[in-house]
Amino acid sequence: MSDTTNLSRRERQIMNVLHAEGSATVATVQARLPDPPTDMAVRRLMHILEEKGHVKRLRKEGREVIYAPAQSKARAGLHALKQVLDTFFGGAVDEALAAHLTRKDAALTDEQAARIQKLIDEAKKEGR
Repeated sequence: MSDTTNLSRRERQIMNVLHAEGSATVATVQARLPDPPTDMAVRRLMHILEEKGHVKRLRKEGREVIYAPAQSKARAGLHALKQVLDTFFGGAVDEALAAHLTRKDAALTDEQAARIQKLIDEAKKEGR
């Protein structure tokens, strides 16, 4: 798995676009970036991300290459969540959940509470 912790701001923005779109051309990525750089700059960044193992070429459509993230959105999300937990909460899920639930604007539905409780019960049963 490629490590996303050392991406530049622009590389991270490109990865966010690719995860949101699923796959995209350079033109699509460029159009979705804030204060977009030139198409050549985006092409170069896509090439760098490909060399780093974050992006893969899916196929060509005419002269355009379709790019996609090398890992799924779910896997990238889990990696990002682990980074946040480790960085801000010392890896403690309970502290992160408590921080989220004690926010004034946090809302937890009965269904969400039941699902959380079910996941906790299953994890206890399985010894995780």
